[in-house]
Amino acid sequence: MYKEVNVSKRIIMTPGPVEAQPRVLRQMSQTIVGQFDPEFLTIMSEVKEMIKIPFGTKNKQAFAVDGTSRAGIEAALIALIQPGDKVLIPAYGRFAYLLGEICQRAQAEIIWLEKEWDAPFEEKEVIEAIKKSQPKIVAMIHGETANGQMQSLAEIGEYCRQNELFFVVDMVATYGGVELKVDDWNVDIAIAGTQKCVSVPSGLSLITYNERVEKVLADRYQKELGLGDDEQSDAYISSNYLDLSQLEKYWSPTPINHHTEATVMIYGLHEGLRLMINEGMENVIARHKYNYEVLRESFAKMNLTFYGNMDTMMPTVLPIMIPKGVDGEAVRSTLLREYGIEIASSFGSLQGKVWRVGNMGYSSQKSNILLLLSAFETVLKAYGHDFDYGAGSIHALQMYQEKNDCAK
Repeated sequence: MYKEVNVSKRIIMTPGPVEAQPRVLRQMSQTIVGQFDPEFLTIMSEVKEMIKIPFGTKNKQAFAVDGTSRAGIEAALIALIQPGDKVLIPAYGRFAYLLGEICQRAQAEIIWLEKEWDAPFEEKEVIEAIKKSQPKIVAMIHGETANGQMQSLAEIGEYCRQNELFFVVDMVATYGGVELKVDDWNVDIAIAGTQKCVSVPSGLSLITYNERVEKVLADRYQKELGLGDDEQSDAYISSNYLDLSQLEKYWSPTPINHHTEATVMIYGLHEGLRLMINEGMENVIARHKYNYEVLRESFAKMNLTFYGNMDTMMPTVLPIMIPKGVDGEAVRSTLLREYGIEIASSFGSLQGKVWRVGNMGYSSQKSNILLLLSAFETVLKAYGHDFDYGAGSIHALQMYQEKNDCAK
């Protein structure tokens, strides 16, 4: 006999997934309705509008793609790429290489601009590479979770727009935790996900795009053959499931029958976005920023240092250098086994050298941070690191107390 699943309680302080908002989980337990039920269509319509707010956009098009963030990234890229198209990918961390993997499979010609992972690019470096390579598309990561670095975008976006290039940006790690300005930065397609700062379980990707992309999709739209053969295109998108031209119509006021929607996920997304927007985006961003400062200052009190350029760090991921002589994986496993707290390691050349502490969404709260710091100090001391025991957790407590005193 199989036993009922009974999952242990966790405090998840990784760069994703994060703890789901309890109200989100309650919404996801509601009755399932059909995807064309008028009540559900109303929910979808509201979700479309709410998605735009954290993106900082007035685009007409914004909706969810069924699948994790990677599904949205792939949908965005294959919507624009035709075989042989040039795509410039500036890489300063792991996930730029995912963009390249997707572009390669779409038979694009990839131009790499690579650097060490310790900092993002100066915007002028990317612009010079654009001038040299003359791509059709520039695809970038806004916040790179492998190293906690964040790329500035405004000048790159302006240059792309002036020269009629498409600018595609992965905002998965920053959506809902950092101020985004999709319109002001001239981003043509932006992609996010549910499993990070939105505090919804993994399974949906969020996407928005402007009229320039809408025109491309209109030319590439092909009606699914089972619905008729009267609208066909010689330039149809290579995926049916991730075809943005069809998904756009699926999320329209007169939806086509494209796929069976994950209705309970949309319930959860609606609640996650609603709670975030009702908190106020300025307040959400300020909360992430302050909690990040608490984490950074408190870990520094433990005689720990950080990876990368501190001036370009994003407030949703803190990369901590593993001290010499300390078994990083043993620290992580002890935190999880004994305290139920999860932090992450990193990738590639940073694997075994860096711990990554997430500061995202519902997980970015005072109680989590105080518990993490107290537990981390104990485990770190047990594994032989030399520091003033208690300095980090006491500093954090004082910071929160001072903040509360200032608010009175």
